[in-house]
Amino acid sequence: MSESLASSLYRSLSQSQRREVCFEWNHRDPQRGLLRTFISNHWQITRPCIRSDFYTHAQQGLIHEAFRNLFDPEWYPRFIKQLKDDTNGHPWGADQSIALFGDPDTGPFQFVITGRHFTWRADADAEGRVAFGGPILYGHQATGYYERPNHPGNVFWVQAQCASRLAGMLDEQQLQQAVVDALPPETEIGFRPARPGIAIATLTAEQRRQLDATLAVLVEPFRISDRARVTECLGRQGGLEQCHLMFAREGRMSAPQWDNWRIEGPSFVWHFRGFPHVHVWVHIAEDASVEANAQRGTFLFADHDPLR
Repeated sequence: MSESLASSLYRSLSQSQRREVCFEWNHRDPQRGLLRTFISNHWQITRPCIRSDFYTHAQQGLIHEAFRNLFDPEWYPRFIKQLKDDTNGHPWGADQSIALFGDPDTGPFQFVITGRHFTWRADADAEGRVAFGGPILYGHQATGYYERPNHPGNVFWVQAQCASRLAGMLDEQQLQQAVVDALPPETEIGFRPARPGIAIATLTAEQRRQLDATLAVLVEPFRISDRARVTECLGRQGGLEQCHLMFAREGRMSAPQWDNWRIEGPSFVWHFRGFPHVHVWVHIAEDASVEANAQRGTFLFADHDPLR
């Protein structure tokens, strides 16, 4: 599993390497706050890129395997495509970086990998209250910054298509409840008591089955343990019945499909922004006290810009 591979990586690092990419569990960065919880749409958590002489060939292999094991095997090639598309065709690891938090031999431990449209974590539930080890982000710019309608080539558009099928099943009154002018800003993934959109508890049995199918598609790319953790966290907050669903008029370039939509519950946010290209922000926890730590923008070390 990813955690055991990350532990092997940690033990293989020299002291000089550890000074660069290893941190105390609760390390706080002056600009990014609690570093192991931070997400952005385009950032490096540490300066050394994976495919560099900072790491040995064996260490690069451990990082790659830890990355690969975060996903369902059928989705691994799609993530490789996304990363290649989003870094001007650069090979995997040329523009991604990692950090390790804690010590696998003495306490909580987390592996974080970041890049353009990419933040993933593995921690064997060391954080305890969250899914995925903390907030995650994925995205894809398949055909330019402003993608064409229906997002040809975008590996994540299937998720919006599934949600749009549910929108097509809503009657006029339900659709009025579900549609909003615009979603909250994409970085606003903190949990809030007031949630717009249609209450999922009011859906018919057939509509609810389609929502369940949509959730299954959302979690399909991830490893089984992370899927199970999403289900567990949802159960702790009362299930999907406690969530709301919204579709946004703003940015709807693929009508009758919906480009921008969001599922939101007491401690559940799955925010899909499809315009101008796909960004998906996910924050799921057992309870609403878990804070979000998200910023939109580019947070790179100047010499490692994949769009250079």
